[in-house]
Amino acid sequence: MEAVVLSGLALALALALPSVALENGLARTPPMGWMSWERFRCNVDCQADPLNCISEQLFFDMADRLAEDGWRELGYEYINIDDCWSAKQRDAAGQLVPDPKRFPSGIKALADYVHSRGLKLGIYGDLGVFTCGGYPGTMLEHVQQDAQTFAAWGVDMLKLDGCYSSAEEQAKGYPEMARALNATGRPIVYSCSWPAYQGGLPPKVNYTILAEICNLWRNYDDIQDSWDSVLSIVDWFFANQDVLQPAAGPGHWNDPDMLIIGNFGLSYEQSRSQMALWTVMAAPLLMSTDLRTISPSAKEILQNRLMIQINQDPLGIQGRRIVKEKSHIEVFLRPLSQAASALVFFSRRTDMPFHYTTSLAKLHFPEDAVYEVQDVFVGKIIGALKTADNFSVVINPSGVVMWYLRPMALPVQPWHVRHQAPGEGFRPTLL
Repeated sequence: MEAVVLSGLALALALALPSVALENGLARTPPMGWMSWERFRCNVDCQADPLNCISEQLFFDMADRLAEDGWRELGYEYINIDDCWSAKQRDAAGQLVPDPKRFPSGIKALADYVHSRGLKLGIYGDLGVFTCGGYPGTMLEHVQQDAQTFAAWGVDMLKLDGCYSSAEEQAKGYPEMARALNATGRPIVYSCSWPAYQGGLPPKVNYTILAEICNLWRNYDDIQDSWDSVLSIVDWFFANQDVLQPAAGPGHWNDPDMLIIGNFGLSYEQSRSQMALWTVMAAPLLMSTDLRTISPSAKEILQNRLMIQINQDPLGIQGRRIVKEKSHIEVFLRPLSQAASALVFFSRRTDMPFHYTTSLAKLHFPEDAVYEVQDVFVGKIIGALKTADNFSVVINPSGVVMWYLRPMALPVQPWHVRHQAPGEGFRPTLL
């Protein structure tokens, strides 16, 4: 019975597609910025904790930090409000309103300030009776009104969560909000939590349709401030890479959730690993940390220019895990523009630094090519490497080594990414 219902939903969406397609020209590279949720959650006690509660002051402060501490110039441009910003009821006209004590200036004034700092403002809604935190949700009858409210306030991005809604309501409401946002005439990046509420995988999730509706989408569980949480996300994304990898591209991205670098749960090595693996996944880089007190080492990881250049590569191809060794070493590859590639060597070991030996030939690079190799974290150019040459990298426990490879000499025949069955090589692209 369930299969019949699902195919009916898929058919309904497929028929609606011509009018659903987002085509807003936004998020041609993965969005970058800051988001409140993982670090600041639903802390609304501004009397006891005025510096860390969800209030306009927190967002003014973070906008200042993005503008003044070198983040904005690197591409971190969104300041995203998450749950718990609104009053507990809509107003007499049925409109969402911010909590008057915590956001006394209103969202329009906050958006104006964020824009004055050369940044963009994101906001949060939920397609249901309530938000996950128990604030007013966006029922189907409120979709158009809320889209118009957000546009009137000058919002640049909407994250639409899915608590307290049924599969049927989601199948109707997520495409409806895409239409409503388009109809406002304001460019608003649209982040959907839809697939995360439907298990993230076919047949319940149709990624072809999703890519027509949303600019980015949450596929899986919320990230928590722990290495276990990061690993569970990495495990799920790469176990399902054959489904997820083809769905990503300019304007439509898989979102493995926020960067927790700079918080409490990750070691230095693990922080580097999250940054490298999110970059290989072509993931949005939405930090959730206190930028007022962030450590120099966390800031250095998040502000790595070469890393950001790789993340923002215009081809927008999501990378894949190409090797999983019995020694608990894994290798990931992301093809980049101008025939370049990013390689990440990741250790799940818990004992000591591991010497891992391989060659580009074993990683399915083309024969007779030569690459200039640059260490992404250290920044230095290691030298020229032929495809056939063996090389070794030393990978720390729960750490990574990340390389950026530029071709110096290429084989005569061009070669391209092709869709492979699991286990086959995933090759970098030459254009």
